Amino acid sequence: MLKAAVPTCREGVVAHSGTGIEQVGSQELLLLDRILAERSVRSVYQPLVDLDTGAVVAYEALARGPQGSALERPDLLFAAARRARRLTDLDVACRAAALNGAREAALAPPYRLFINAEPEALDGWRPDAPAGRATGQPGGDEDLVEGVPVTVVVELTERALAARPAQLLQTVARIRSYGWGVALDDVGADPSSLALLPMLRPDVIKLDLRLVQQHTTPDIAAIMNAVHAEAERSGTLVLAEGLETAEHVQTARAFGATLGQGWYFGRPGPLPQPLPAFTGTPVHIVPRGDQLSERTPFELAAAARAPRAAVKPLLVEISKQLEAQARSAGESALVLAAFQHARFFTPTTRRRYAELATSAAFVGALGEDMPAEPLPGVRGAVLAGGDPLRGEWDIAVLGPHFAATLVARDLGDRGPDDQRRFEFVLSHDRELTIAVAHALMSRVWPEPKTIDLPALPGPAPVLLPHPRVCAGAAGPSSSPASSPVSSPVPSPDSLPAPLPADLPEGLLQRAVSAVTTGLTISDVRDPDQPLVWVNEAFLQLSGRTREQVLGRNCRLLQGPGTDPVAIAELGAAIAAGRQVRTRLRNYRADGTPWWNELTLSPVHDAGGTLTHYIGVQNDVTAQVEAEENVLHLAYHDPLTRLANRARLDDALRTALRRRERTGTRTALLFIDLDDFKLVNDRHGHSVGDALLRQIAARLRTVVRADDLLARQGGDEFLLLLSDLPAEAAERIATRTAEQVQHALRHPFEVDGISVQAAASIGISIDPGTALHADELLRHADAAMYTAKRGGGRRHHLSAAAG
Repeated sequence: MLKAAVPTCREGVVAHSGTGIEQVGSQELLLLDRILAERSVRSVYQPLVDLDTGAVVAYEALARGPQGSALERPDLLFAAARRARRLTDLDVACRAAALNGAREAALAPPYRLFINAEPEALDGWRPDAPAGRATGQPGGDEDLVEGVPVTVVVELTERALAARPAQLLQTVARIRSYGWGVALDDVGADPSSLALLPMLRPDVIKLDLRLVQQHTTPDIAAIMNAVHAEAERSGTLVLAEGLETAEHVQTARAFGATLGQGWYFGRPGPLPQPLPAFTGTPVHIVPRGDQLSERTPFELAAAARAPRAAVKPLLVEISKQLEAQARSAGESALVLAAFQHARFFTPTTRRRYAELATSAAFVGALGEDMPAEPLPGVRGAVLAGGDPLRGEWDIAVLGPHFAATLVARDLGDRGPDDQRRFEFVLSHDRELTIAVAHALMSRVWPEPKTIDLPALPGPAPVLLPHPRVCAGAAGPSSSPASSPVSSPVPSPDSLPAPLPADLPEGLLQRAVSAVTTGLTISDVRDPDQPLVWVNEAFLQLSGRTREQVLGRNCRLLQGPGTDPVAIAELGAAIAAGRQVRTRLRNYRADGTPWWNELTLSPVHDAGGTLTHYIGVQNDVTAQVEAEENVLHLAYHDPLTRLANRARLDDALRTALRRRERTGTRTALLFIDLDDFKLVNDRHGHSVGDALLRQIAARLRTVVRADDLLARQGGDEFLLLLSDLPAEAAERIATRTAEQVQHALRHPFEVDGISVQAAASIGISIDPGTALHADELLRHADAAMYTAKRGGGRRHHLSAAAG
């Protein structure tokens, strides 16, 4: 897309709303259709300057709708396209407008033209169809690239890589094949942008405007250190956005920016005629080649390092050490791991990765039969049957100042699991780690986004169903929402009443076509069971045209998160001629997932032969997401994103049951912040809440991977230490309490305010005999109050500890 040039909102409005019924105004749809048909999207251009000389070196294309129309504002234009499922069409139209404007103005090297790519429309950046068709159908860039006199720099966001990793990496490789450059936009707006920098190796890093417009904080300093490190390693240029004053320019230069953009240098408008003579230093496009590789992580590593052999327990401990490094890096870490098969993603490992997901920018876990989302916040991938990655155990950890990878290949031993041997490579080489991370990230499937869209001003819109797709196949799902229910063929008594004989001709057809539920008819006499009729609502649901679906099986709508078990049960019901009802995760043409409540009903001819199936699709995405959200909220604290008391209670009871079998010990630390009320009284509750979030993030850095940190409520935290050796339990628990207190000694910077924190900690350890979870918590609580009465800033071990 072209970045939205609206001063009152963040340019380039984000992602797609996941609600099942959305407000779509009919006037909005008609206007959008006309804009796309008439290709009336406009481009305005904002200069990018060399901060050393003030010379213009590039222009950024910004999108606007027709002047004076209800969709002139680009945030509304893109929101309307999302609601109408025409985002790719709009993205292509905007790109064409930008390039056509550059042609007309004779924009030529060494000038560069910056154009944004919308994450949800990456499929439009492919060279398999001309982009300038009058039909407005999405296409690629070959026709656009040919004859473009200027080098293009495509702007992407960290959100794009997090949302659709495999597609974005492929798009970047394609962009570079044109000789174009890549810029990563809004760096610093979110910590994940720092973690994802090395995955894209951008030619230009565009700093988020808040970095130069706000007062410097420790967080901003950390961002700038990370940006400087990447720029030094890769030769990336740094561009500062939002420069409106001379002070902003000075700050940008201090941060290392050599390029600048903002109203201080010029507001968006037409390209100047004639263009001024180029006097600056050209934006350098580094030839990086295709970063995608056909090789697996082990093949990549073994080509650079000699593999060694080891048994599984050693590799487990190495993996835990790398995970600990990721936890230390916090919100700027990227963690990708492959586990061969989902059965090796054990409950203990799941707990570690669930905790990683609360702090790291991106966490991925891959393996055969691994769900597309193994845990909340953990991304998965469905590996193809012949994917050699199924034989590997890999982990890559990337941060701004740390990189390490462990890749291992199974030697095929058939003994006990803890005696299985692997050949492995352990490396801290950053380039090799990035290559391994690329190989893993290129297999990760898209993630749905649920971000509200701005409404179109004007009359109240009508309600239409959320357009999505039909039943598909292939791909595991972690959600219990997929549960086929079969029922026998309905008896004659249950069939609907016959239609009136005097029904006007064509009325039934018009009525069926007008319903807002997706309806399909498939011919099961044909071995491929093609669709022979669909209604308009189904086309909206699928995001496709009638020509694209008729004659094809519904498997064209399958996706990575579609439950293969549910698909198999659907096939069995069809083979038996039964009615079947299920809930499936399907995918629209643009890759956006949705939950489909599907009913398939058989149709028999006069002789009783099964000839067709009628499908009824209802979008229940909102319901499923609400259920999943409720489950997540039930076990997590919304302020700190830590586990809550309910989650800790479950984990504590599980740990106590487990220690009865293993002979280990369980310890509980009750952490109460000292004098926290004074923070709220002096600085307000917003500062208090921000401090709690920072404390939670810092406490994560001192706990083990298998420990569970939870917020009890208010200024109280609980830390569960499980599976401790009996002889060392007291020493480990006491040392952990000391580490917590040490972590809190350094002041916290909150909204420019330096705040000191401290805590009183009560420790309770189960004695190895029968002890209820509530008793362990009560002993820890009492020990905490003993520490508090002793003056605070200390820990106390419960006398009831074993």
